Amino acid sequence: MTARVESTTPTEAVQFDGQRLRIEDICAVALGRRPARLSSDPAFRAHIQAGADFVARLLAEEGVIYGVTTGYGDSCTVTVPSALVPDLPHHLYTYHGCGMGAVLSPEQTRAVLAARLASLSQGMSGVSVDLLAQIEALLKHDILPLIPSEGSVGASGDLTPLSYLAAVLCGEREVLFKGARMPAEQALALVGLKPLRLRPKEGLAIMNGTAVMTGLACLAWQRADYLCRLATRLTAINVVASGGNAHHFDEALFAAKPHPGQQLCAERLRADLVSDRPSRNEQRLQDRYSLRCAPHVIGVLQDALPFLRQLIENELNSANDNPLIDARNELVLHGGHFYGGHIALAMDTLKTAVANVADLLDRQLALLVDTRYNHGLPSNLSGATGERAAINHGLKALQISVSAWTAEALKGTMPASVFSRSTECHNQDKVSMGTIAARDCLRVLELSEQVLAAMLIAARQGLSLRADLQPLTLSPALAAMQADLEARIALVKEDRALDADLHALLKAVREQAWSLYEQQA
Repeated sequence: MTARVESTTPTEAVQFDGQRLRIEDICAVALGRRPARLSSDPAFRAHIQAGADFVARLLAEEGVIYGVTTGYGDSCTVTVPSALVPDLPHHLYTYHGCGMGAVLSPEQTRAVLAARLASLSQGMSGVSVDLLAQIEALLKHDILPLIPSEGSVGASGDLTPLSYLAAVLCGEREVLFKGARMPAEQALALVGLKPLRLRPKEGLAIMNGTAVMTGLACLAWQRADYLCRLATRLTAINVVASGGNAHHFDEALFAAKPHPGQQLCAERLRADLVSDRPSRNEQRLQDRYSLRCAPHVIGVLQDALPFLRQLIENELNSANDNPLIDARNELVLHGGHFYGGHIALAMDTLKTAVANVADLLDRQLALLVDTRYNHGLPSNLSGATGERAAINHGLKALQISVSAWTAEALKGTMPASVFSRSTECHNQDKVSMGTIAARDCLRVLELSEQVLAAMLIAARQGLSLRADLQPLTLSPALAAMQADLEARIALVKEDRALDADLHALLKAVREQAWSLYEQQA
């Protein structure tokens, strides 16, 4: 199916109707910018209900369906007596209630709910319209299951974390509602909802899928896309602040190496630097690699983003539980679509590319604070002058912190996907680790965004101090960025604690406060 054209109205609902959704749709729901709406189209609802009716008919005819009339996983050879079939889905989410670790954030939880709703809306899971409507209602009323982040190996899907969604739909376990932690049944009652009694296939359909890793991957991709653009803008500022050579990004030069993302990064830098030949710094033809090769580093991330979007969005728009129910052709299809290998690859790839960009910025800062390499700027970018310069240390500690955050981000790039474990009596003997990869990627992004926040302080400081040394002619983009930073951050003259500035800038980074180039298509 083709993607719908997104409305320019930010409050228009994201429609869940089995048609293709984009990362931006899931993120808009997750961030509370657009509501989620289950389609009311009669044909769509009939398509969904046909799957549930087909499952019911098979049961009435004493058909054998994995996870419906049998146990789960290695217990698939255990036949469930017909009188106990209705209890089976409730046992599934009950015994999977063993998650540990920090609970997902509200944004992450909404992304998970939206991702699961997108998959079930494909109409291949044998669930009722009532189940989809209950998930929609959780999003509508912002009743958020408290989902532990640890306990999934990524096949058979995100069983343990998604058990918390299944339980909440049935009025069990706990939720976050209007800022308070409370029993799910209480929250449902407050908005006029009743707990569900799951149909035979529905417990498996909710839990046996990739919604946790996919929802997290959508959030990670969008954050990485913004990080890529902001790192490019910061590099342009650092070239100016350090008195660097603006002609390392020449169009003819980059035409000789046709990586599109790398070329796009160089094009953005040229636009930001508005340089004219000859080079402004004829004594130094070549800057150090962290400036000269910035398009080659940031460009790797830029080139990866379209490919990773494809992987994430294909997973998002898939039916990924087991078995699938093809009511139209009256087939029960046993397979392994719960396997999250594509998300695992996407997240392992993304976190490596992101950490490399953080490392690039860390190296740029190391040059800016060092009088051996910053071409006339004061030591540690301190704004102190006169005799007080002796007791002021500017951004000395900030550079150490950036180095620490970068090192931890780099450490976090070990691929999770290669650590498959055999589980569940060797039924799940090859697993994706996609959820762990997604969590790791978000941690690398968190650390890298802290690096960006620090680099914004350095950018504001570096440009101001360079302007004290020589007249600067900034492009409109850089001038606007500097003006914005000057309004947000006071020049560091006398030493001060920078943590409040960092927290404010980190919030601005995560809210994508600056308009930066065009968004990746």
